[in-house]
Amino acid sequence: MVPLWEDGREEAICPICQEGLKEAVSTDCGHLFCRACLAQHLGKASACGVLSCPLCRKPCSEGVLGDGYTCHRHQKKVCWFCEESRLLLCVDCRGSPEHTSHCELAIENAISHYKERLNRRIRKLRKDACELQRLRAQEEERLQTAQFQTDCGTRRLEAGPERQLAALPRQGPDQLEDVPAEVSRLLGISKAITCVSSLVTDLEMMAKKLDANLLKSASDLLNRSTLEQLEAVYPYLEKRINETLLQPPQRL
Repeated sequence: MVPLWEDGREEAICPICQEGLKEAVSTDCGHLFCRACLAQHLGKASACGVLSCPLCRKPCSEGVLGDGYTCHRHQKKVCWFCEESRLLLCVDCRGSPEHTSHCELAIENAISHYKERLNRRIRKLRKDACELQRLRAQEEERLQTAQFQTDCGTRRLEAGPERQLAALPRQGPDQLEDVPAEVSRLLGISKAITCVSSLVTDLEMMAKKLDANLLKSASDLLNRSTLEQLEAVYPYLEKRINETLLQPPQRL
């Protein structure tokens, strides 16, 4: 396998997709292709039992795509992704008893499927982040109003909600008893925004880089960003927000 940048042809075009090379790999005969394009071609060719270069038809080795595309157990090209075991499978792996009842996707279908799932999750979390930011602004306004009610006619406000938050030490949700309820809610919302924003960044990077080698990582990331996994953020936050909306502003 010869990386494109070592070959010196930065503007080369993939003969299969007719676009600029992406993750370029070289066949044994020296022709360059996008890794994903060649993987798809070899996946179809493997059904006939003959692996060959798409251009000159000379034979290709099983490992032409690199280690990540070769089954280490059987030394054959992997063609499927098992959703249960989250492993890449070659034809021998797929036929083994341990995978007979599993759901397997052809690699090109798995990449398309997981990209769509990643993009759906990104859209959902972006919407959640916008809602959290709206709620934070609402809480800041309530806190500001409560401060003015307390200080009106006696003294000027010494610190707004942002300065109060910055002055507090970093604390978890179970360590907020010593701060005012309004500030505690603001800290909880800010923590949720940070968590959701970080996940969106990770999901965007995964969707951009996704290939066969990253399918397992994509599955792990999707599991990590489910509502169940975020229950420490959403139910806690939802309960406190509901309490806030039902109660009038409290004087500090």
